[in-house]
Amino acid sequence: MKFLVLGAAAGGGLPQWNCGCRNCEEARAGTIPASGQSSLAVSTDGVTWSILNASPDIRFQMQANAALHPRHLRDTPVASVLLTNGDIDHIAGLLSMREQTPFTVFATNEILSVLEDNRIFDAVSKEKVARERIGLGQAFDLHDGLQARLFAVPGKVPLFMEGETVQTDLVGEQTVGVRLWDERSIAYYIPGCAVVTDELLEQIADADHLFFDGTVWDDDEMIRSGTGVKTGRRMGHVPISGPDGSLERMAGLRAAKTYIHINNTNPIWRPDSSERAAVLAAGWQVAHDGLEIAT
Repeated sequence: MKFLVLGAAAGGGLPQWNCGCRNCEEARAGTIPASGQSSLAVSTDGVTWSILNASPDIRFQMQANAALHPRHLRDTPVASVLLTNGDIDHIAGLLSMREQTPFTVFATNEILSVLEDNRIFDAVSKEKVARERIGLGQAFDLHDGLQARLFAVPGKVPLFMEGETVQTDLVGEQTVGVRLWDERSIAYYIPGCAVVTDELLEQIADADHLFFDGTVWDDDEMIRSGTGVKTGRRMGHVPISGPDGSLERMAGLRAAKTYIHINNTNPIWRPDSSERAAVLAAGWQVAHDGLEIAT
């Protein structure tokens, strides 16, 4: 499998339009690289591609990567888009792919219902763009030569669907990870996860490569930085650090590991930070736009 990171940042990107935190200011100044919102492309042959989550930046991300350019007058090498939840930063890019070129959208029934309940997504023609409902645990072809299976991970409903009370560790169809495999390797993509459970560790134990939720370094970083009032866990994202964080909980995995979906406040963006050093020392890499990985 060949992976191409289209966007490594969480919702809002880096820099975020309304944020003057240290990371955003350094990204504007070019001291650290800017990043688009989280999206990952995968292929088995470098010709046909599938996109995992269509971020609001998808038009610019596809423009920046020649592998995703049309090959003739009206064309796309993108065979499908797979959605892992109904968050704006994962579905809004579909609206930039509405120009009557066929591809397939794969998602659970609950995630597809988010599109169906919002009439603006009718602009993505159902006559041209098939919507395929995928059950948890169901194997399917993401495109020729690439198989996939969805599984539940702890998470929550999209922000715009929250009510007065919010359960952040729901396990069902609203937040999923994807297992990808071909004849040579197995990979997992999990850009949103509220808790690293024993069940999740068992699920991904066979991974050759793991792309995982790196939203926040520690749970209260947005509160401490003055950029927000929610913890990472309240947003449905397990922190990297701490005894229950992903760095420690996933230390025993044999897989090569990459953090993706990284919030603009996360210090691992900075090459000289102690937090990034800790991540690298533990055998992880930090995704960046344009990163290519072969498994």
